[in-house]
Amino acid sequence: MRELTQLSTENQVPAADKARVGKKKGRDIGRFLPLYLMLVPGAVYLIINNYLPMAGLVIAFKKIDYSLGIFQSPWVGLDNFKYLFSNNDALNAIRNTILYNLAFIFLGNLLAITVAIALDLASNKVLKNFSQVVFLIPFLLSTVIVSYIVFAFLSPSNGFVNNSILPVFGIEKAIKWYNEARYWPFILTLVFLWMSFGYSSIIYYSSVISIDKSYYEAAVMDGASAWQQIVYITLPILKPTIITLVLLAVGRICYSDFGLFYLIPQHSGLLYSTTQTIDTFVYRALLELNDVGRSAAAGFLQSLVGFVFVFGANWLVKRLDRDSALL
Repeated sequence: MRELTQLSTENQVPAADKARVGKKKGRDIGRFLPLYLMLVPGAVYLIINNYLPMAGLVIAFKKIDYSLGIFQSPWVGLDNFKYLFSNNDALNAIRNTILYNLAFIFLGNLLAITVAIALDLASNKVLKNFSQVVFLIPFLLSTVIVSYIVFAFLSPSNGFVNNSILPVFGIEKAIKWYNEARYWPFILTLVFLWMSFGYSSIIYYSSVISIDKSYYEAAVMDGASAWQQIVYITLPILKPTIITLVLLAVGRICYSDFGLFYLIPQHSGLLYSTTQTIDTFVYRALLELNDVGRSAAAGFLQSLVGFVFVFGANWLVKRLDRDSALL
């Protein structure tokens, strides 16, 4: 009888524990229900905008026949991808996209960090606040407006560069900027830096101003110069922010700003060798060739390479400094 009573007690304890756990879960769900409801619109948006369209990836492996529809069109396997690696224009676009993005990542972050540190060192608060506003204005401008600003500078007949800057250096002959492809890697890089560094510098500046000033005071007491304070205090503390922004940029290394590469050069055919990227190539393939399959293959390749680059870069960061890895 004693054994039966003990066995009954042992069976009741887990049941009581389960009941308490169930009640606690119920209270937690009720407690966080407003947060779950706030999550619903974002989750629905992600499903509709990011996941449902993934069914359209089959287009990259088909030759679309509009009379048959997407799923009934004939399969062509990897022919659309082979075209990308056999067509000189496509290879040129892939090369330009990756090289431009590498330059943008390096120079953009370098400039943004420099500006952020300079803002932090500035003692005049009015000048500091005014500078932040001025730096951010180009980022807020439409690319269409920027394209007209660039044209005002580079117009062969009435451009500011040909009429006012080149004569100062003894160059009397006007340069036809929109006919010379060799100048555009520098022009597009300068325009990109001008448009983007303000936003990036504010992100870095927000990290810089959060650094405890006692570190700098201690460094000054030890006789550290301004440069040594930047190297041994500011940059190490900024490292997580730098790594995060670089990893996010690396994930889009096969993407490009369509407006920058299409509108700024005025979509001039003479400049394709240095201004055409994957995005503009896809647009022209749709507009001129009406080849949906090859365009979809290019887009799928962009996503796949970006995925590989993100995890590859994150793996490398994890090997060097595990705590700084994004994933």
